[in-house]
Amino acid sequence: MLTESTRELGMQQAHDYLEEAATLIGVLENQPDTVFEMVTLFKSWTINDVIGHLHMFDVAALKTLKGAETFDAFFAPIMAGLGQGMSLLETQYPYLGDLKGRHLFETWRDTTEMLGQAYASADPKQRVKWAGPEMSALSSITARQMETWAHGQEVFDVLGVRRKETDRIKNICHLGVVTFGWTFINRKIPVPEPVPYVRLLSPSGADWEWNEPNSTNSIVGEALEFAQVVTQVRNIKDTSLDMTGDAAQSWMSIAQCFAGKPETPPAEGARFRTCETHSQ
Repeated sequence: MLTESTRELGMQQAHDYLEEAATLIGVLENQPDTVFEMVTLFKSWTINDVIGHLHMFDVAALKTLKGAETFDAFFAPIMAGLGQGMSLLETQYPYLGDLKGRHLFETWRDTTEMLGQAYASADPKQRVKWAGPEMSALSSITARQMETWAHGQEVFDVLGVRRKETDRIKNICHLGVVTFGWTFINRKIPVPEPVPYVRLLSPSGADWEWNEPNSTNSIVGEALEFAQVVTQVRNIKDTSLDMTGDAAQSWMSIAQCFAGKPETPPAEGARFRTCETHSQ
């Protein structure tokens, strides 16, 4: 966890990332070792696959703080694998080697602490290289929180646990809003105008708003469901988001707030909590 002195450095998003990681760690750390072989509803990845994916890209986020050359050296084998037709999941196998199960979980857990501390003391405006467009350090650690939250969803789903959401989800919603244009550009589709107005109800009950109010071009609903749609952990039809206007509806049908090739959102009803046990 961040100390009070590191929090004073101003990178609140690093603290939010650490809290997000701690939530996922908390639901897994006391599970039997067999939990890592459970198959999730995300492309049939196991929990082991999910943790391996998060770990590899957390390490990449650490590398990129050290400069473009350091990042390129780390990421080159991954890019080479993708270029040879390997899936993103397959590219992590050579990197992870024999690292799996409880040992992988503990290694990832320790890496999250290093990553959070590193970004807490970084300049939020530092430009860093990534698999997609270059971005700021602030955007980089926000993306790590987003991915930890999104991939954490399939873990919570398969365990039947309802995650207790907090207002740190605002970072993910904001990332979803600012990647409106990216969603279309990434698919080589003209970006519709104007950008829809977004009003979301936060977990604490506050209203969050983005863009100019527009009664004919808007998205209104719960922040949780908006975050689920832009991270593609739920189909828009599995939410109660209220969309008005063609631009809003087009966006939510293909929304993608993460880097990489265009991904198709899950089919209606394809992602769900298997059986509810308790909140975490």
